Amino acid sequence: MTANIPRQYDRRTPAPYVLAVVGTDVHHFDRLVEWLERWHADQSHVRLVLQYGHSRAPRLPEAAPFLGHEELQRAMAEATLVVSHGGPATITEARRTGHLPIVVPRDPSRQEHVDNHQQLFARRLGAAGLVRLCESEAELVAALDEGLAEPSRFVLAADRDRPDPRAEAVARVGQVVDDLVARRVRQRTGGWRR
Repeated sequence: MTANIPRQYDRRTPAPYVLAVVGTDVHHFDRLVEWLERWHADQSHVRLVLQYGHSRAPRLPEAAPFLGHEELQRAMAEATLVVSHGGPATITEARRTGHLPIVVPRDPSRQEHVDNHQQLFARRLGAAGLVRLCESEAELVAALDEGLAEPSRFVLAADRDRPDPRAEAVARVGQVVDDLVARRVRQRTGGWRR
């Protein structure tokens, strides 16, 4: 029986690889895109792949508006670090592939989402040590720099055959939050609104 060796310790990996995912929400998340562009300008040795959704197209060599599920899974499995918006599904997938995700929640006061559920969710997970919460550009830069200097601090035991029970709980909480938000939107509008 062989032990699961985290992919960060494979010495054949040519360069650090950061995957950043803003999700598929219809709201823009230009703030995170800009923070990553500025950080990457000083980190040309780092491969940065950014899934930017409905945000403005970034000035980065490897960026796509959306990634298919299999492509996203493969990218997460290969990444040194994963940066995520505060979406429960993306956080769960990052953790399932062995990452302590660096999470920047969307802020509704900046028109990045309909309400503050991502902030509340990410803060709760951050307090429990299940994500590395970053609510400012300085916090994001510090987390990325720390993760590149000591990747092992952002590695979880990955076991594809047995999901992390905490990740399953995160997914369940995320579904409850999504249901509550949907119910509140329906109550306010008398139906679904886009």
